[in-house]
Amino acid sequence: MKKLLLLAISVCTHIVAFAQPEASISAKELEKKLEEGAFEISLYNTACYFALAGNKKLALNYLNKAIDDGFNNSKTMLEDSDLKSLHNEKDWTLLLQRIQERETTKTKENELFFNRPEFWDSKFFKTAYRDDLSEVEKVAGLSRFWSEAKYNFVNFDLVPNVNIDSLYFEYLPKVKNTKSTLEYYKMLMEMCGRLKDGHTNIIAPKELVEDVYARPLIRTRLIEDKVLILQSDPEMQNKGLKVGMEVLTINNIPVKEYAAKLITPYESASTPQDLAVRSFDYALLAGSVKQPIHLTLRDFKGSITDQTISRVSPSERSKKLGSAPVEYKILPGNVSYLAINSFATDTGSKVFKEKYPEISQSKALIIDLRNNGGGSSDWQILRYLIREPQLIHKMYTRQYNASFRAWGQLQGTWGNTNGIGPVKDQLFSKPVILLISARTFSAAEDFAAAFKSLNRGLIIGEPSGGSTGQPLGFQLPGGLSARVCTKRDQYPDGSDFVGKGIAPDIVVLPTVSDIRKGIDTQLEAALKELRKP
Repeated sequence: MKKLLLLAISVCTHIVAFAQPEASISAKELEKKLEEGAFEISLYNTACYFALAGNKKLALNYLNKAIDDGFNNSKTMLEDSDLKSLHNEKDWTLLLQRIQERETTKTKENELFFNRPEFWDSKFFKTAYRDDLSEVEKVAGLSRFWSEAKYNFVNFDLVPNVNIDSLYFEYLPKVKNTKSTLEYYKMLMEMCGRLKDGHTNIIAPKELVEDVYARPLIRTRLIEDKVLILQSDPEMQNKGLKVGMEVLTINNIPVKEYAAKLITPYESASTPQDLAVRSFDYALLAGSVKQPIHLTLRDFKGSITDQTISRVSPSERSKKLGSAPVEYKILPGNVSYLAINSFATDTGSKVFKEKYPEISQSKALIIDLRNNGGGSSDWQILRYLIREPQLIHKMYTRQYNASFRAWGQLQGTWGNTNGIGPVKDQLFSKPVILLISARTFSAAEDFAAAFKSLNRGLIIGEPSGGSTGQPLGFQLPGGLSARVCTKRDQYPDGSDFVGKGIAPDIVVLPTVSDIRKGIDTQLEAALKELRKP
């Protein structure tokens, strides 16, 4: 039923009613409930409420308002049982006529040239891969990235020293002078990196995947200013590459110098912590599957050894080093632990719901997003942690109006605010701790930002990556593609975490010593907090 949590507002008289018979609230009470996100305002649903309440006049009035506001689905209106009582009213036929006229207008608008997919995704940019694209194709690809960024990128205010036109002219001769598609791809990567945004990227064509994205069966990370091996496949362990060993050189170049020269300039990152993750974790050992890597390593006792290891394809590496999307267990002290390592699907919230009977009996809950690189925003778990509806998220995007620009008028933005309500009779009122890291990114940051806005528990760990939003993807010649961030996500009060990261309540950094001992520094800190009286 649409009637629950439904508010009807008379714009002219400011008289209000909501979905409890004969109930009314003052303007101040209404303002408070709106601030808390307690009501869903909808002209169409308001019409349904009045129709069910027997007030046909107001129901028809709000249907007219809904049509004025853009509602244009006659099938929905005809089949909606909530509106059945209006079918014999004399104004019903006029309403149907109005909405059908709107549908016709909308259909014509949908067919306009700028709403056709082929207008934006022209076949002319979908040229085949070649080892070295033509100069025309290279310039076309650069030009398209420049154009899409200029009109759609939402975070130019975070890079005030970057002028997209200046950048275009700077890289125009550079891309012309590239000698291969691989070199061209890297040049676009370098240009893209200047925008300093984790959701604005250049993607290699499938023909180059194993030339640029292949990595060995180990993971590295920058810990206390040292590059350590954090994970090692059994095959690598047998070769002597142990967790906790320090990487000193790569291909005979000191590891930090190697990263500074060959990795960091090509990474798109919104914050220093995200750049460090990309430079020393994700991309440090990336390259061609055909080229082995020579490493100089130092073990726990200070002994130095050399290792030459091979890279493997992304798919093979994912199979051998990938983690489960969700991990759930009960920790000592009857603490529920839920690690959600991806929001690519809603598996995390499904596991939470499945395990909720057990979680509800535990003494506390730890949610771990430290290795969650994002996906699609999923706030369902947070509904179990609140008593009242609350706002959790705000966003905006740019709006471009060609005539406004011709008239010398300013452009604007469009945005909205999102809220959540509690799950009835399933409140988890016990302590909750959220673990985050610099690898907490995108949709995982949406979750963390919402959790922070609820003031529902402590956040422990490191500042998050500081990048989320809605990328716009598009094709470049030669099978390359790109994306540009079009949406700025914010805390519900409008303050920013993009370009900054979500700050933990308690900053806890992993240590070299703990990693070598197999101790999870941040998880132990969370358990320590829960043991406090």
